[in-house]
Amino acid sequence: MLVIAGTFTFDATQTEAAKAAAATMMAATHEEEGCIEYAFSIDVADPSVIHVFEAWESEEHLQAHFQTSHMAEFGAALATFGITGRDILKYQVASTGPVR
Repeated sequence: MLVIAGTFTFDATQTEAAKAAAATMMAATHEEEGCIEYAFSIDVADPSVIHVFEAWESEEHLQAHFQTSHMAEFGAALATFGITGRDILKYQVASTGPVR
């Protein structure tokens, strides 16, 4: 399993537009084969930050995701939000289990 996690920072005046684009992207991505989880959230303390969390069955599924039309559309939308930073990492997960 792969986990993608991190943040985008952007112009806070674009928060509502970013939320709308993220909701569309999330809905489309949840339909993809190999998508375990895909979520964006606006930081409650700083509305110029979007948190990203994704989980994928495999690298192949993640690479297929990058080729989708909704990924291209979301990338174009991101370009209009005044992105000022991006810190997103990919983790390879060997096992999972409950926290307790």
